[in-house]
Amino acid sequence: MSAVVMVVGEGWLAHKMSEELSTQYKVVRRTDFEAGVPEATELVLVLHDGWNPSVHKKAEEVLRPRGIPWLRGFVSFGVGVLGPCVRPDTQGCSQCADMRRLMAGRDRKDMWEIQQMLALRGEISSDAWASCTGLLQMTYLIGAEVQRVLKGSFAHSEGRVFLINLKTLKSSWHSFIPDSLCPVCGQLADDSAEMAQISLHPSPKIGSDHFRCRSMDDLGKVLVQEYLDYQTGFLNGKMYDFVPPFADVIVNLPLFTGDEGTAGRTHSYAKSELTAILEGLERSCGLAARGKRTVVYDSFRNLEDQALNPLKVGVHSMEQYARPNFPFKPFHPDRPMNWVWGYSFLEERPVLVPELLAYYSLGCGQGYVYETSNGCALGGSLEEAIFYGILEVVERDSFLMTWYAQLTLPRLDPYSAKDQELELMIDRVRAVAGYDLHFFNSTMEHGIPSVFALAKNRKQKGLNIICAAGAHLDPVRAVKSAVHELAGMMLTLDEKLETNREEYRRMLHDSSLVQKMDDHGMLYGLPEAEERLQFLLDDHRPWRTFEDEIKWKKRHTDLTDDLQDILQVFRKLDLDVIVVDQTSLEISRNGLYCVKVLIPGMLPMTFGHHLTRVTGLERVLRVPMELGYAKQPLTLEKLNPHPHPFP
Repeated sequence: MSAVVMVVGEGWLAHKMSEELSTQYKVVRRTDFEAGVPEATELVLVLHDGWNPSVHKKAEEVLRPRGIPWLRGFVSFGVGVLGPCVRPDTQGCSQCADMRRLMAGRDRKDMWEIQQMLALRGEISSDAWASCTGLLQMTYLIGAEVQRVLKGSFAHSEGRVFLINLKTLKSSWHSFIPDSLCPVCGQLADDSAEMAQISLHPSPKIGSDHFRCRSMDDLGKVLVQEYLDYQTGFLNGKMYDFVPPFADVIVNLPLFTGDEGTAGRTHSYAKSELTAILEGLERSCGLAARGKRTVVYDSFRNLEDQALNPLKVGVHSMEQYARPNFPFKPFHPDRPMNWVWGYSFLEERPVLVPELLAYYSLGCGQGYVYETSNGCALGGSLEEAIFYGILEVVERDSFLMTWYAQLTLPRLDPYSAKDQELELMIDRVRAVAGYDLHFFNSTMEHGIPSVFALAKNRKQKGLNIICAAGAHLDPVRAVKSAVHELAGMMLTLDEKLETNREEYRRMLHDSSLVQKMDDHGMLYGLPEAEERLQFLLDDHRPWRTFEDEIKWKKRHTDLTDDLQDILQVFRKLDLDVIVVDQTSLEISRNGLYCVKVLIPGMLPMTFGHHLTRVTGLERVLRVPMELGYAKQPLTLEKLNPHPHPFP
């Protein structure tokens, strides 16, 4: 008996496909879903000569509960669209595909408004470019897909859409990743204490001289194919920057409010592209919960026994809160807010964490502090992600501790590391970009090797001073990481400095004008700002070797053992390490993990001088004396009053 195929829609495409399929199958013709779906239907085609998103949404509502697969074909602004083939028992529906295509487009806001209007009004119209030639090409593809589905084979359009330019007939297939927040096929579980429980497992390193559990060669097999596509990608573009001294690649993370570039900086453009993709995936995980649904909304007073005290992570001062138009309000224990579950390694139990600390885009304008991506890290295992999340917190803390307390750090002799690659990197920066590099041991009381790096321009033009930081159990890796960060700003921002020099001079005299992330680095591009870094640039201190300065000598073949060493150090210092698992469904499908690490007491990186957070963090006052940089504890009034130079 012939299979039953239902064709829903109006226009040439629906009519032609019904005519073609009727020679092989029993075709049921409908203009919409109002008359219902015949019981024996094995496949539904939703076909229009224009764009009718309301019918596609209706198809999901009607066919998913019935377990009937369906395929769509339509025309939108001169582009013929085929797919995806939606199977009710899998993720990756038509709404996911539409969201990915909409977000990857340059005119996403306009297209979203049009989509909402059409979904509301349900109009059907024929696209002006819906020519017989183009539509005929679509029918051939639709017919082939129908054959595959009804024979039980894998359809080319499963998880993919086919796009054909009806003006030129240029065509291509594009994969898309299911949207974890999709209202139709999304499967987010409710956040819970059980889900937050962490038990560390072995995470063998890929080599004795590595600190990763998955190689770039392994990741490279999936990263570009899965995530980077100009039409439907989670990331929708890339750019090679040939100006900096090293290979710099930027990929674009499309957000509804705009585009955000994420950079990869290594010694090869191929590796930098993969690094940039990983950075983009990490950034996406930190913006909003995409792996579990936030369900706890209550006040700290009611949750005190199982929640992190929000004041322990450092807040703004009352003077800051009192300023006109300050975007945050002081914390109040009776004010309800969203909480997510994290895991405390000090208390060895799940704890509730303010959602705005775990996902840093959520608190602006309605939270009690400004939070950044500080402590967010992605890894090939949960343990690897936690390891690098801790290192980022340590790196930023050591940088800010150095700045606020104006620590006269020991100057490191980079050549004492006896690492040829590092020496070549330093020589290349000097020859290509014209900068001398200076490195200082910024390791704090925990002993995790940390470096404050500074690049000083030898030329008359360009940024005068650039600062960066690094932290790693291997101090040479910390230095190399800092060099790559420094190099990313070299030569690329010279024109910006010259064009806006007067604006940055005003910032030099009025710190309140330092409002954005870029302002911090650009301000210290001015030669006039150099005096603020003289506490480091003083040439009278002798250079120190890596052997003299770096005390961390432990090495393991398993990254989890390195992580356990770090956690033990923090336990002895009574510093908690709290981990919130940010892993989204988009990255977990490829065995990737993302976390947010909070270490209450450590200095959080902030951008915009008016958003500095040191209130409640007595460590910044105590540690300089403990390390011998000061004779007595500091006071808040004695801290460096100028904007930090972290770029």
